[in-house]
Amino acid sequence: MLRIVRRSSALALALVLGAPVVVGLPPLEPGPAAALPTGFTQQVVFAGLTRPTKLVFAPDGRVFVAEKSGIVKVFDGLADSTPTVVADLRTQVYDYDDLGLIGLALPPTFPTDPYLYVSYTYDGVVGGGAPTYRDNCTSQNNCVASARVSRLRLAGDVATGAEQVLLHDWCHQIESHSIGDLAFGPDGALYVTGGDGASATFTDYGQAGSPANPCADPPGPAGAAMTPPSAEGGALRSQDIRTPGDPTGLSGTLIRISPNTGAGLPDNPLAASTDPNNRRILAYGLRNPYRWTFRPGTSEVWLGDVGWRTWEEINRVVDPAVGPVRNYGWPCYEGNAPQGGYNAANLTLCESLYAAPAGTVTPPYHTYQHSQQVAPGDGCRTGGSAPSGVAFYPGSGGGYPATYAGALFFADYSRGCVWAMRAGANGLPDPARIVPFAAAPGVADLRIGPENDLYYVDLLGGTVRRFHYNSGNRAPAAAVVATPTSGTAPLTVSFDAVGSTDPDTGDILEYQWDFTGDGTVDATGLTASHRYTAVGTYTARLRVVDFAGLADTATVQIRVGTSAPVPVIDTPTAALRWSTGDTVTFSGRATDPQQGALPPSALSWTLVNRHCSTPENCHSHPVRELTGVSSGTFVAPDHEYPSYLELTLTARDGTGLTGSTTLRLDPKTVQLNLATRPAGLRVNLNGRTLTTPYAVQVIAGSTTTVSAPGPQRLGPATYAFESWSDGGAATHVITAPATSRSYTATYDGAPGSCADGFGYVCTTAGGRPFLPADEVILPLTGDNGVAPVTLPFPVPFYGQSYTRAWVDINGSLSFADPGGSYPTNKALPSTARPNATLYPFWDDIVLHPDSSVRTALLGGTPDRQFVVEWRNVGLYGASAARISFQVLVSEWGQITFNYTALNAGRELGNSATIGIENPAGTDAVQYSVNQLVLANGKAIVFTPPA
Repeated sequence: MLRIVRRSSALALALVLGAPVVVGLPPLEPGPAAALPTGFTQQVVFAGLTRPTKLVFAPDGRVFVAEKSGIVKVFDGLADSTPTVVADLRTQVYDYDDLGLIGLALPPTFPTDPYLYVSYTYDGVVGGGAPTYRDNCTSQNNCVASARVSRLRLAGDVATGAEQVLLHDWCHQIESHSIGDLAFGPDGALYVTGGDGASATFTDYGQAGSPANPCADPPGPAGAAMTPPSAEGGALRSQDIRTPGDPTGLSGTLIRISPNTGAGLPDNPLAASTDPNNRRILAYGLRNPYRWTFRPGTSEVWLGDVGWRTWEEINRVVDPAVGPVRNYGWPCYEGNAPQGGYNAANLTLCESLYAAPAGTVTPPYHTYQHSQQVAPGDGCRTGGSAPSGVAFYPGSGGGYPATYAGALFFADYSRGCVWAMRAGANGLPDPARIVPFAAAPGVADLRIGPENDLYYVDLLGGTVRRFHYNSGNRAPAAAVVATPTSGTAPLTVSFDAVGSTDPDTGDILEYQWDFTGDGTVDATGLTASHRYTAVGTYTARLRVVDFAGLADTATVQIRVGTSAPVPVIDTPTAALRWSTGDTVTFSGRATDPQQGALPPSALSWTLVNRHCSTPENCHSHPVRELTGVSSGTFVAPDHEYPSYLELTLTARDGTGLTGSTTLRLDPKTVQLNLATRPAGLRVNLNGRTLTTPYAVQVIAGSTTTVSAPGPQRLGPATYAFESWSDGGAATHVITAPATSRSYTATYDGAPGSCADGFGYVCTTAGGRPFLPADEVILPLTGDNGVAPVTLPFPVPFYGQSYTRAWVDINGSLSFADPGGSYPTNKALPSTARPNATLYPFWDDIVLHPDSSVRTALLGGTPDRQFVVEWRNVGLYGASAARISFQVLVSEWGQITFNYTALNAGRELGNSATIGIENPAGTDAVQYSVNQLVLANGKAIVFTPPA
């Protein structure tokens, strides 16, 4: 399933085609603020499904739906509300977290060719037996599984005979990015995608697993540790075809195979290869190509590839069967840029790709960033993102407005939205013409139906829905509220239809009430009431009719003499704080007012991982479900923070009435304090590039990959990595400790230099003393101010000689009257004032009562030095900051900046300019601007030309 950068509800009510969302369905998660485009309605087609993932329309009118657990159901048509179970693959399917039954396809000649094709995560290793884990991984990041493509022969609505396995591959040991979708192409071949099988939490090059390397990824055998730069496991499986010295796996690829044998077809681009998987591959370098489609009338494949830290991609594979085989770059690239985590790890497979000629990596057709809206004004939440459906609207013949002809509809599970990328002048979807379309919470698939309406599969709500367009009179939407819905007999219930609406302004509606579901209209009007005298469960029905006879129906169940069971979760309690890998024991019970204590067979449990981009913006990863037990255990997942778990206990009594209770379980978190020596260098943590010092909150026990890339430039110096404080390699794994901890990367800095056009050269030097200026205290106080000083000797500076200077509180010394004090720093050079200036620490400085600016003359002719010292000064907006720095100007023109009492943050220069500038503001030596480059005892020396 999807992995993102996810609430769980099951439905009990199945509605017929045309019934909009009604009472009894779960509430939608947040979606677009705007309504559907004018003329469109969203309608529930099928309900009562359990974690549906895929929808397929058969040529004979039947509709097949796959459920994540491994069950395939078929509906006789769009009006059928009672599906038949076609196949039960739950023994083989590994239904855990993002894994499960993902793909479903029918051959173009179905039912003459009576096969149903499936793609799913297998509950075991390649060639092994199932079930191995029984939908529960008890060893975090260490449950080796695989994936299958199979076909089932149907006899009517039911699979018959043994499953025919066409392909068994895609080894992985982490619960995400397994198998993807499958479909028949216009050429009759079977096309399949697969994910990289890697972690969605940390930079994964194959280092997880105990024993190591359980999938035997190169360059070492199973059991051999994976380390940069040679590692080729984890996400690097997506680049496996580039390592011809070992057999190729299918992770992160699009393949084309025979629907009868699973072999690569003889006209595939690499059909002459000796490797059987090479012969199958059409494209690679994909992360999680979960959903994809063909563009009508062409052989083009359009993939929604789920990204990681920053970018989501829509990729276009032009004429894939003809070739060449294209590389889409993952994990070395994400979007159009190198991926920070894998770049920082200095992996050979990525470094060689970065050095390859332009065009080696095929760029995405379209990208969108996690922090940005997909379309202006779409109202969709930002943060986490995951493409989860793509479908082309027909270029002609559809019932939608012409503006949607040839448009690519695409959906995002995390954002809960659907957009339309409308066609441009060339007939292709135009990224500049994306418009918002609809809210679609839980969307896991998009399909165009037989009448050319757009359908989507709602994983979380257990429904299949469609978007219908009507340019004329449109049906009303019924909504009913009943008060109360249960109680002892006799029970009087008030009914209210005030929430019912009609999309056509001015329509007069009629309200028809059937209180007992016997087909008789018992009352009319916007409100009504009914007295139930007999014990029982009744379905009250509201039918809303407009003036043209279009109608909609809503129902609500009334239970007389019965009350819902009351479940109780005994353990754990909300006080629990779990760490990754902890085994958590849960237990519960339920009582029913009529039946008393319910047996374990009446109980079911659901565990959901709620992953948040902000504390208020979360999406759901269904982890596992367990039925018929009163207790059990689960292993706390490895996930990035912020995230938490929801454990739901549902009880069902003998009449089918249910009650649920949900417990939120928050993790134990710790802080990883990342630093470098010197400060201000960059490290990479799980794909995020961070400037040190930096503190990250993580879940205790979680897996983190940290990299200290090098060499790096900071100011004029170049730094090479030496060591981590925990003894790890430049790139290594940190298992988050039980308490907060600091990790420091030490770098060895080369002296470096900087220069300008005039001939000044800048160097850094250690060991130079800080020389206090104790002769004169300048009359400077408070926030802003300038004081003139007479220089004790002529100072040569940019070819001129100066005998006077102006000292600014804000960390600068000018040889020309600046005309005021300047608290806002800028980059150099700049023709704006001040000019002819030395900037040892140009920032917004405050002089406190114990601060001062001082001068002194040191040494004797011809080596005299004039010193200006800013002593114990503060920084505006940082009440605790205190620093001291000085300028030393020599008689022959050398300039030295010295620093002491520096600690962190702004004190190290991340809001200051350091450098010198000529009188015209046209040339300068800029050492740094807003960088953490300063250190105690490190002098910056500016030497003039001879």
